[in-house]
Amino acid sequence: MPSTWVCAFGFTVLPNAGAISAYITQKEIPGWYATLKKPSWCPPNWVFGPVWTTLYTGMGYGSYLVWKELGGFSDKALIPLGLYGIQLVLNWAWPPIFFGAHKMGLAFAELLCIYGTAAATTVIWYPINRTATYLMVPYMAWLTLASALNYRIWRDNKDKED
Repeated sequence: MPSTWVCAFGFTVLPNAGAISAYITQKEIPGWYATLKKPSWCPPNWVFGPVWTTLYTGMGYGSYLVWKELGGFSDKALIPLGLYGIQLVLNWAWPPIFFGAHKMGLAFAELLCIYGTAAATTVIWYPINRTATYLMVPYMAWLTLASALNYRIWRDNKDKED
């Protein structure tokens, strides 16, 4: 088995693979996305990269703590880490849906699925490792903002949805 620090590093870095889907669709930001009506409370574009990197890193380390607490990929870890994995894959799928396909309504529905699985992950992690749970709280807060923002952009730009 790899050393503890190698596992911690791997779990912490893995979620940041989501940057690949964001990178692939980033050309849409100065083009299509720039033409959309956005609410006054929409964060500036430069905020998203650092925020997502921080959130992904925190939740990744939280997943390591849960994995370690449950003795690795054991039967006990199936649901807590399975839910985490599902919400992570859903999260990685959001940029291609919103930015790539310009499907703001579908992206909002998909974001609600992310929110539900992330909330379930947070709840199920609580009795396993409180630190891991607390590392999910900023992510849940950001998902709340992201959901409201996605909905508002969709509502105000239905004519620009492909």
